[in-house]
Amino acid sequence: MKKISILGSTGSVGTQTLDVIGHAEDQYEVVALAAGNNLALLAEQAARFRPKLVSVATAELAQAAASLLPSGTKVVCGEEGLVEVAAHPDAELVVTAVMGSRGLRSTLAAIDEGKQIGLANKETLVTAGHIVMERARQKGVSILPIDSEHSALFQCLNGEDPKTVSKLVITASGGSFRDKSRAELENVTIQEALSHPNWSMGAKITIDSATMVNKGLEVIEAHWLFGVPYDDIEVELHPESIIHSYVEFVDNSIVAQLGWPDMRVPIQYALSYPERKPTPTKPLRLAQIGQLNFRTMDYDRFPCLRLAFECGRIGGSATTVFNAANEIAVARFLDEQLSFLDIERVLEQVLEAHQPVDLPDLQAIEETDAWARRMAANV
Repeated sequence: MKKISILGSTGSVGTQTLDVIGHAEDQYEVVALAAGNNLALLAEQAARFRPKLVSVATAELAQAAASLLPSGTKVVCGEEGLVEVAAHPDAELVVTAVMGSRGLRSTLAAIDEGKQIGLANKETLVTAGHIVMERARQKGVSILPIDSEHSALFQCLNGEDPKTVSKLVITASGGSFRDKSRAELENVTIQEALSHPNWSMGAKITIDSATMVNKGLEVIEAHWLFGVPYDDIEVELHPESIIHSYVEFVDNSIVAQLGWPDMRVPIQYALSYPERKPTPTKPLRLAQIGQLNFRTMDYDRFPCLRLAFECGRIGGSATTVFNAANEIAVARFLDEQLSFLDIERVLEQVLEAHQPVDLPDLQAIEETDAWARRMAANV
């Protein structure tokens, strides 16, 4: 049985990971779970999967959780708790599904302990890709992507010579407002922004999908995961979300990965890699779909994606600032402090004020991240 720790067990990817595991409980053992504030759901998960260790956000929550968990389950909290779950001695694979840049230290802790990483936290590579990938190389650790787009690219590249790759093409649904003009975005509501046409995701990533920041983060992540220059990464609108991404090779052949928009497929692939195993999902029948549609990306319509490419090409701390400022801007939008279009205005102003640092160390990254959050809160 493969032993697994999950960071972010009560979030969208975490719950779907446990659903996949629950359909094959003879193949996997959950040894540790890290949740945030959702004690009720964590208690349900712990009762079913009987982890040895759980982590929650605060000491107060840890005290409250103690009486809700199975006897013998150890409870820890905070950043130290995340790290302890990630570095659990029994874990072979750590699924990193916490939201935002706070997944960085715990992911590094798992790498340092030689754990295989199932990466669903793109901000880890966006914030510190040069550190994470070099650390993984030194430790001989595999980074297995769980995002559907990166899992698709990973599968398309499997067994191929990297020198034969011409370009990576990441597909984008376009999010909640893909058919709206810039003028129509002036007065959109939070509820409208959270109504994704294809995927069921958490609030933050759904807003990122609507602004196309999420696709920008994926471009930066793909650069680090696959070592491909930004000039060889493209984004195309694909409203159906059936082709999750594709690779074009030097002979003009294209290899694509297709499937229904269901995160349990890339999750299962990461859990069982290099084997393929059945998933609790429905099969794709292309004849029933009839046609698939694609559109060239309009960077004037989606300026946040243009900003992401610019930050990636600048490199260093620019991508850290992009991610941190966006996290604050999205939180302010969800708190009704900003309009939808204000999100990109915050990003632009914070990035204009930043002086990029090339190859920052972990302390510099954390200081830059904190600076960007303060700036974004004050725009």
